[in-house]
Amino acid sequence: MARLPLFPLNTVLFPGMQIKLHIFEARYKLMINQCIDANQAFGVVLIKQGREALGPIPRPFSVGCTAAISEVQRLPLGRMNITAVGQRRFCINAIESSSPFLLGDVDFFSPSEDEPELIQRYGAFLRALILRYLKILSSSEDASFNPERIPHRPRTLAQIASILLQAENAQKQELLSMRSLSRLLATLVEIYRLETALLSVRLSPPGKEFNIGPFSRN
Repeated sequence: MARLPLFPLNTVLFPGMQIKLHIFEARYKLMINQCIDANQAFGVVLIKQGREALGPIPRPFSVGCTAAISEVQRLPLGRMNITAVGQRRFCINAIESSSPFLLGDVDFFSPSEDEPELIQRYGAFLRALILRYLKILSSSEDASFNPERIPHRPRTLAQIASILLQAENAQKQELLSMRSLSRLLATLVEIYRLETALLSVRLSPPGKEFNIGPFSRN
């Protein structure tokens, strides 16, 4: 078990994901300065109840991700712009709220490689879907990507797919919380199947002759 300063945000951070933050509240200026001095990571946790800034400390979800500070830009009045990178998933066992910011007693975890055959199968499916997803995006934005740079290792694919995904925070939090790698991969496969289908339709609108009749919201 470890003790970790917690930063509740309206963001879900995944391992390998970069996050940029403007630090302006006194409690978080104190927290980040302590992390910099101690060369310590802090924990990013999605807000479950409350507001992100200028109010009581919000109540976070119990699963988050550590953030290692990689860049700091000092600003007037002690403010800072920082860049940090997600590292490790953790689960909060207890929260200490007597200091200006939250401190959590946490256990670190990583999705377990529980079903090797399923993991390899879902990993292959997911890689194909990621390639299709990026191909559709790159064609719409007149950009290009190198398919060879997309890895084959299932755990790395799950990490990349989670970072790339444009989804609601509730769905991202569910992915971050999963303890089984096979379940995480299976869930991502289903999500990307839907996302690639929707993206294809969105970027290829029907012609003027297309008519499905009256539209109902019910």
